[in-house]
Amino acid sequence: MKKVILTGDRPTGRLHVGHYVGSLKERVRLQNTGEYDEIFIMIADAQALTDNADNPEKVRQNILQVALDYLACGLDPNKVHIFIQSMVPQLTELSFYYQNLVTVSRLQRNPTVKSEIQMRNFEASIPVGFFCYPISQAADITAFKATTVPAGEDQKPMIEQCCEIVHKFNSVYGETLVEPQIVLPQNAACLRLPGIDGKAKMSKSLGNCIYLSEEPEEIEKKVKSMFTDPNHLRVQDPGKVEGNPVFIYLDAFCRPEHFAEFWPEYQNLDEVKAHYQRGGLGDMKVKKFLNSVMQAELEPIRTRRKEWEQRLPEVVEILKEGSAYAEKTAAATLDEVRKAMRIDYFENGNLLK
Repeated sequence: MKKVILTGDRPTGRLHVGHYVGSLKERVRLQNTGEYDEIFIMIADAQALTDNADNPEKVRQNILQVALDYLACGLDPNKVHIFIQSMVPQLTELSFYYQNLVTVSRLQRNPTVKSEIQMRNFEASIPVGFFCYPISQAADITAFKATTVPAGEDQKPMIEQCCEIVHKFNSVYGETLVEPQIVLPQNAACLRLPGIDGKAKMSKSLGNCIYLSEEPEEIEKKVKSMFTDPNHLRVQDPGKVEGNPVFIYLDAFCRPEHFAEFWPEYQNLDEVKAHYQRGGLGDMKVKKFLNSVMQAELEPIRTRRKEWEQRLPEVVEILKEGSAYAEKTAAATLDEVRKAMRIDYFENGNLLK
C-alpha cells in the first residue's frame, strides 16, 4: 500500500506558532524523510465557509496568506501537492454519500465539534455545514487514500470519526476506503500550545496568537505580555512551572544550543525551571530568553515569506497545479466509491444488470 499524507488548514487568517509546532514543523520533517509516496496539503476554504458564509472575502483573501506561510515554513512544491479544497468538487460528492453513514447523535458526541460550537457561540443556531464538518473532513482524507494525518491533539476525535466512516463504508459496500492514522507532535508541549493570555487554546478568533509572519518588535511585545504564574508576585517568591505558558513555550521551542547563545548562566531548561520553582528568578528574565528563542526560530520563516511575497504569480501557479492534481486523484477514488455502491449506472451497461 502507498504511504500518503493528507493535512491542511482553514484560511481564516495567517498561521500562528500553534500551527507551526502542532503540525507545520512535522509536515516539513515528514516531507524530507522520503518515506511517503505522496503528500497532499489542503487549504480548506470550503470548510472555512461553514462559519464564514456571510464573509467569503475573508476566506478568499487568506488563501494566499496560508500558502505563503506554508512555503515560508519550508513546504516544498516539488515534494508536496498544495491545493484548494473547493477546487476539488469530488470532495463534496463523497461528503454527501458519507452523510448517510453517520447519525446526528454521533456528530453531537464529537468532542472537537462540541468545543468548537461552544467557542463560536453556535449553541442556539448551528450551521448544518459546520455541524457536519467531521464528515467533510473524512471525505478529504479518504479521497486521497491518506494513510497518515499529521495534526494536533484536538483533531484526534475527527480522525476517530473518519475511521468509523471508513469501517462502515467498507462493511456495507466492500473494501474500498483506506483507514488513516494520526501523527501527533513528538514534543508533548506542542500537542496544544496555549494562547499568550493563558487560555487553553491559541486561536485567531480569540486574538491570543503569535503569528509566524509577525515583525520582531511585535513578537517581543506579545512575549512580554504573556500570562504567567499569577502567584509569582516577587522575584524571590517560588514560581509554578506546570501550566505556565512561558515555560510551555520554552518546552516547545528552545533547544540546548539556545542556552550557550542567549543565556549562558544555565546549561539547560531544567536548571531554569528549578531556579524559578525555588524562587529568585523573575518572570521578565525568563520572558527575555523566550523572546530570543522565538526570534531565532521565526526569523528565517519571516525572511522566506517576504521572498515569496515578491513571487505571488508563482504561488498562484503552485496552487493551480496542486489543485488540478488533487482533483485527478480524488476523481479516481470517487470512481471506485461509485462502483462499490453500484451507482455507476452507465458503465458497461450496469443499469441493465
